[in-house]
Order: sequence, then C-alpha cells, then structure tokens
Amino acid sequence: MGKTIAVANQKGGVGKTTTAVNLSAVLAEMGKKTLLVDLDPQGNATSGLGQEAGKISVYEVILGVAGIEQSIRKTRWDRLSLIPGDIRMAGAELELAGFEDREHQLKKAMRSIRGNYDFIIIDCPPSLNLLTLNALGCADSILIPIQCEYYALEGVTSLMNTIQRVRRSINPQLQIEGILLTMLDGRTNLGLQVVEQVKKHFRKQVYGVTIPRSVRLGEAPSHGEPINVYDPRSTGCAAYRALGAEFLRRNGRKD
Repeated sequence: MGKTIAVANQKGGVGKTTTAVNLSAVLAEMGKKTLLVDLDPQGNATSGLGQEAGKISVYEVILGVAGIEQSIRKTRWDRLSLIPGDIRMAGAELELAGFEDREHQLKKAMRSIRGNYDFIIIDCPPSLNLLTLNALGCADSILIPIQCEYYALEGVTSLMNTIQRVRRSINPQLQIEGILLTMLDGRTNLGLQVVEQVKKHFRKQVYGVTIPRSVRLGEAPSHGEPINVYDPRSTGCAAYRALGAEFLRRNGRKD
C-alpha cells in the first residue's frame, strides 16, 4: 500500500504548495507513481501543474457526491496524477459540519485508491481547519515546511499540539515525516541562524536538504510547470531533487 503524506503548516507563505508540487514531481521523475491532492481552496497546486478544477474536484469527493476515481487527472508527466481543488473548498467546511464523521470523509474516499500509488501527497490549506484535519486523519505522516525567517518557529508549537490531538482522537498512527527548511537566503546571517535554531530544536526530524530562496521557483507556477520541467538546471530544482532522494532514503526506497 502507498504512503500518504500531508504537507501542512498553518502559517502561510512558507513554501507549502511549492513543496507539495515539486516533491510530487521529482518523485514521479524518480520512477514513483505519485498522486497530488490539492486540498487548498486557493487551488495553487492545481494551477501549478497547468490544470483547472473542472466539474469534478476534491470538493465533490470530500462531500461524497462523486467517486474519487472520477476526480483523478493524469498530468503531462509520466507517473504524476492530480486530484484538483478550487475555491469551492472554502465552503466545504460549513457543509461538512453536518456530517457525523466529518473528520474522516477524505480517508473514507481514498481507501479504494491508496494501493494504486507509491506516494500520495496532500497540499493542505494554510490553517488548522476541518479540511486540514481531514488530511491529517487520512495521512500516514505530516511534512512541515518552515521558512528561514525570524518568526520561523511561530505557530509550530500550535501545530505540534494539533498533531497530538489528532493522534488522540482521529489518527493514532500519524507520524512526523520531517521538517523542511525553505526560502533560505544563504547570504544572511539570520537565515543561517534560523537553520541552526530549528535543527537544534527538532534534531533528526529536520531534513538535511534546505530549499533556497529562488526566483525560478517563484516563476514556475505561472507557467503551469514544476521546477524540474520549467528549469531543470536551477538551484531550486537541484534542491528538490535532493529532497526527493533524501525522502526516499528515509522511507527505505531507492532513489
């Protein structure tokens, strides 16, 4: 059975969607059958792969009005598929409130396809809402991007507390996949100090790879391409390929 990873941090602007899209793309490039699920109402992971939500998206899936197989899109790249998301997900939380088992709707929907993929990556909203709880409820692990800035650890304590609550009440098996430092400006002492601080605090949970601040990473989504397609020679691409290799090693898989 494939592994499901939620990419989550309630603090916005930390490279969450960039990580979900590009990690999915490099895993597919490395030969792993990968599904990206866009659970963020902004739909940036969907547009970042050059797709539009269309008639059936994760919205219909999570509300149970469409089967999950109907929502899966093949992308232009081998082994990489997408379940798109869009702005309608912003209203899904209110609609889910009336469901008896509302935190497990995504988990129930995904049961039939988990064995079809090596990895399922879920891009979560930048908040600890019911959509994020659905992602954490069906995930095996959570990958947490943290921006290399002064307030890097702000909110992480709250996220860790949420993970503990999810383990107690929703998903006892949820693990921390790893903490990824993003948007590093290696020219500043502050960025390097944040790296040292986070690694001291979280130790082995932090990935050895750090994602640099990169213009090319910022440009790629506007072209609807992951970085390994948009600019395979860029430092951002090299970083995400290195992350993919480290990710596979941690999961006992050859890159």
